[in-house]
Amino acid sequence: MRSTSSHRTMLFGTTALPLLCAWAVGGCVSAHTHKQTLDELDALKKQSAQQQEQLTDMRESLDLEAAQRKAAEEQAGSLAKERENLQVRSEQLSGELATVRSQIADLEQEHASGSASAREEIAKLQQQAASMEAKAAQIEKEREQLRQEQARMAETLDQERAAKESKDAEIKRLTRTQEELSKSLQDEISKGTITIQQVRDRLTINMVDRVLFDSGQAEVKPDGQKMLKQVSDLLKTVADKRIRIEGHTDNVPISVKLQSRYKTNWELSTARATAVVRYLIDRGGVDPLHLSAVGHADTQPVASNDTDEGRSANRRIEIVLYPKDIKEIADQVETSTGVSQ
Repeated sequence: MRSTSSHRTMLFGTTALPLLCAWAVGGCVSAHTHKQTLDELDALKKQSAQQQEQLTDMRESLDLEAAQRKAAEEQAGSLAKERENLQVRSEQLSGELATVRSQIADLEQEHASGSASAREEIAKLQQQAASMEAKAAQIEKEREQLRQEQARMAETLDQERAAKESKDAEIKRLTRTQEELSKSLQDEISKGTITIQQVRDRLTINMVDRVLFDSGQAEVKPDGQKMLKQVSDLLKTVADKRIRIEGHTDNVPISVKLQSRYKTNWELSTARATAVVRYLIDRGGVDPLHLSAVGHADTQPVASNDTDEGRSANRRIEIVLYPKDIKEIADQVETSTGVSQ
């Protein structure tokens, strides 16, 4: 009996031990998953707040542009009305001048018959006619100035209208690029390893460094290469943007064993940005004329460096698409059409 009881006790202990271990491991996994979920929710909340702030700034900018355009149109309307008033005044003066000249002609006939009073009246009327002619000339000068100002105002409004239409079209193209990138990188976005943000005519692709690089290294990992290949497939179709690759780090100094390669975070962030540029050119087929690389080290944090999560968010690569300046676009057009100055 004792042997049987002892055997049952041993059997229970042998069976229960793995169950207890499994429960303990499961509890740890559940706690880790719960913490990860909370971190992801916090990140989403921060991203939503940033996007809301950007949306508010965008609305304020659009309202300001609309107000400025309305003021310009009102000013153009005032100039047109002022020109009309001057036209009416000019016609009135022309009528009055014709009357005075007619009176002068009548008096000159009287003067021919020897009337002294007619000579005095003629002199007065001639002075009056000269004054009226001077006023008419001044009015005509003002009308011409207003016409030129109105023409400049109309040209400015046309340029602003064309620029607005061009910018709207540019924003639409960039929005399509964002949508295509979001679809292509859906898995990475859902994991929180990539975020894509568009503010008007600027698009930023934010990649956490651990996806692209091992710690303290500037060589793109295989998984990072796959991600960059997806990005480059879209970037190589973009011809009207500059593409700037920015390297960012946290504020933790470079370890002693790595200082022979990267003395500070400046060197590391620049080397990583350059490595991404090299991949986009050599493997992605992106035109090097559109690309530039820059390292910011820890000077542009997006979160506090006081926590592990904050430092992780600050270690990143950003791919920024922004408009080319007008001169650069003009130079490209001249090059493509064979026109030279």
